Amino acid sequence: MNYVSAENLTKSYGIKVLFENITFHINEGDKIAIVAKNGSGKSTLLKILMGKEIADSGTAIINKDIQVVLFDQEIDYDPKLSIEEFMMALDSKPILALKNYHKSLHSTDNDFIEKALADMEAHKAWDLENEMKQILSQLKITDLDAKMGTLSGGQIKRVALAKLLTETRAEHRHTLLIMDEPTNHLDVDMVEWLENYLNKAKITLLLVTHDRYFLDSVCDIIWEMEDRNLYVHNGSYATYLENKMIREENLNATIDKANNLYRKELEWMRRQPKARTTKSKSRIDAFYETEKVAKTDTRKDGLELDFEMKRLGNKILELKHIDKSFGAKVLLKDFSYQFQRGEKVGIIGKNGAGKSTLLNIIQGLEKADKGEIETGETISFGYFAQKGLTYKEDERVIDFIKEIAEFYPLANGRSLSASQFLRLFLFDDQTQYSPISKLSGGEKRRLHLMYILYQNPNFLIFDEPTNDLDLPTLTVLENFLQQFQGSLIIVSHDRYFMDRIVDHVLAFEGDGKIRNFVGNFSEYREARSREEALEKNSSVKPEPAKEVAAVTETTPAAASKKRKLTFKEQKELETIEKEMPELEDQRSKILDQLNNEADYEKIAKLSSELETVSEKLENHEMRWLELQEIL
Repeated sequence: MNYVSAENLTKSYGIKVLFENITFHINEGDKIAIVAKNGSGKSTLLKILMGKEIADSGTAIINKDIQVVLFDQEIDYDPKLSIEEFMMALDSKPILALKNYHKSLHSTDNDFIEKALADMEAHKAWDLENEMKQILSQLKITDLDAKMGTLSGGQIKRVALAKLLTETRAEHRHTLLIMDEPTNHLDVDMVEWLENYLNKAKITLLLVTHDRYFLDSVCDIIWEMEDRNLYVHNGSYATYLENKMIREENLNATIDKANNLYRKELEWMRRQPKARTTKSKSRIDAFYETEKVAKTDTRKDGLELDFEMKRLGNKILELKHIDKSFGAKVLLKDFSYQFQRGEKVGIIGKNGAGKSTLLNIIQGLEKADKGEIETGETISFGYFAQKGLTYKEDERVIDFIKEIAEFYPLANGRSLSASQFLRLFLFDDQTQYSPISKLSGGEKRRLHLMYILYQNPNFLIFDEPTNDLDLPTLTVLENFLQQFQGSLIIVSHDRYFMDRIVDHVLAFEGDGKIRNFVGNFSEYREARSREEALEKNSSVKPEPAKEVAAVTETTPAAASKKRKLTFKEQKELETIEKEMPELEDQRSKILDQLNNEADYEKIAKLSSELETVSEKLENHEMRWLELQEIL
């Protein structure tokens, strides 16, 4: 089933052409990621598909039998509404049935109660309610009475995401789900849950994301928006990069040929008299076409820079026995760490674990309850966080950067001008001389990042740096950080970014405990998975070596026979066979409770109990099979 067909779409703002004559199609089940530089028209294209903007020319036909749903960066909400009221502010029949059912719980009108129950069945609202509970639980939303106006920006995004996913399930219609940076403000567990959710076959998705692992897990088609065009790539992010490289190599070869021809034709043009024949006019037209190709700007972001960083002394930064709590919640407990020159540390943990608090303590922005912090005299911090950029409305981009310095120092006495440094971070000449107020949100975020780096700090601290940065900018930033010789701390949920940059992990594991792990993010997760698997299987102890040896040291005839269960194994088998039906019964009861529970704190607790019981049952089943093979 075709959802969207677009032919020759063009859109401009003033003299800036965002895209020109682009054509694309979206079919049911497609999962498409858009990769583009901020300011190249991603958001505008999404608005055209939502019917919020009109293209200058071309056609976009959206199937009348589908609904288009958008998860946007800007969340529209009434701060006076509770989370539950915000979630239920939908007009679908299942949601209306659910509202009436909740009203019927406080009603004595039997007819109203019967109709409410009948509507719940007719519109499959029971299923929707269960799914809504699961979505809210996975996104760690428990207090549904909390007012929207009291929530943090990240909490609002999570509530809006929960509402959107509920809406797509409530309508029972073909839905095109458009998501603009859905992983912002989600911790890693939430991101991985969302990956699994979106991988459902029936979901048709158009996605903008900076998270390359998320992109690869969810999408199998990539739309690349560059130089006013849209290129379609089938396959992974790596396939897109390979296709892009081949295209650029072919373009460079074409430009080289055009340059050679251009030089010859330019000489011919200079020799030509003013009176031209029809034949020479044709050649002149061809000359101008050749000139256009020859002067194509192919300068990209792959610069190799040898930075002249501010000097680092012997003492970098040391934390000694740091404690920090908020009320009864312990964030840091007796934490000590000595940062080294050139070290790239990733800090990970769930939302609210204390990561940002640790960054503030390191910089002296917040006081620890206990402990010492020793900062080297030569340390110059560069802190890039979620807080927005401060600028004058009419200030130009180039002037804003030149306020710091005219040049950025490189090794061997060389330097980059402010304009060259801006170009490194994908600001073309036209944008450099534009007012900052005219930049898109993503471009302002990129300028903010560049403003921090241009000050040439020797100790960088990044708190969720990848939020609202596009993939081309992230590639430039990664290249910069890999060459950076100072110390670096990164807090990020972006697994790909962390794997490329960090060589050391500090993991918040709860109750103030921070684990010191040498390796990148994925290596830490693999180590944790192995440890958890060992913990789960710790109740099943292997037979002592001497008992195994006793069996293997039998005669050849005896060795060919199956051995009998030891007394200990026989007892274990009897216990497992007794407990398995009990666990199955326990699991069924928890599932029934989940289906009938309305209290979201109890739902979270029941979900945890269900996971524990299911794991224990699975371990029993595996061990039972092992023991049965011996019999």
